[in-house]
Amino acid sequence: MGNIIGIDIGGSTTKIVGLAQGKLFSPILVRATDPVASVYGAFGRFLNENKLKLGDVEKVMVTGVGSSFLSDRLFGIPTAKVDEFMAVGMGGLFLTSLNKAIIVSMGTGTALVIADGSKARHLGGTGVGGGTLLGLSNRMLNIRNFQDIVDMGKDGDLSHIDLSIGDITSDEIVGLPPDTTASNFGKISDLATKADVALGIINLVFQTIGMIAVFATRMENVTDVVLTGNLTNVPQAQDVFDRLSDLYHVKFYIPENAEFATAAGAAIICANQGSMTEIG
Repeated sequence: MGNIIGIDIGGSTTKIVGLAQGKLFSPILVRATDPVASVYGAFGRFLNENKLKLGDVEKVMVTGVGSSFLSDRLFGIPTAKVDEFMAVGMGGLFLTSLNKAIIVSMGTGTALVIADGSKARHLGGTGVGGGTLLGLSNRMLNIRNFQDIVDMGKDGDLSHIDLSIGDITSDEIVGLPPDTTASNFGKISDLATKADVALGIINLVFQTIGMIAVFATRMENVTDVVLTGNLTNVPQAQDVFDRLSDLYHVKFYIPENAEFATAAGAAIICANQGSMTEIG
């Protein structure tokens, strides 16, 4: 099979990746408010950067909420749509070479999928995600730029924001070290800096997502969790998930190109001749 293009059309970003001979190439992210405009723009940019012609592409696979707006083939190339949760699951497994895992897609909100071999099932999710991080930062810090929030949080101190187990008891609690969070924003100080608040917001979002993932592993009897989506690029995320891993003996993976997992999954489903719906 020749070049397969996987495209994940979201509400605010479109992600595109190529697949050839079982390997991904040239992942690209385009920001746009109009899903149709963004997919055509992303595809044109992808072809240009890789010096590909339309005839070099065998199939275009689309997924994501914005894929519902596509009613015709993309530039006349055979185009098909795949279920987003299936794409999330297959993409997460492909990027980690795991056979079974909980795949967490962290976008504006968060979705959890159990992926096992060639099967994937949506478990549920939470409205806590990147939208929460941006919304709270906007209201509490008057900061609307994602990178500004992340940079500000690097100098924060959670002891000025969160209530810990050690703050409320001197007794030893088995399995819960004294610095374990008892309440997010439960001890916010009048002297807390903007950096402290920014880190507190980031910590709240990732701890919430992480704990939901931990509960999912208990429900599905697995220990591996693959984290995907744009939020995997937040540097503070790794510390939060490492902490949860130590507490609950769950292994969290943030694979290379994690933000492109859903687009990759769409392409992989085509390569494996999985279920898809032809467009046009």
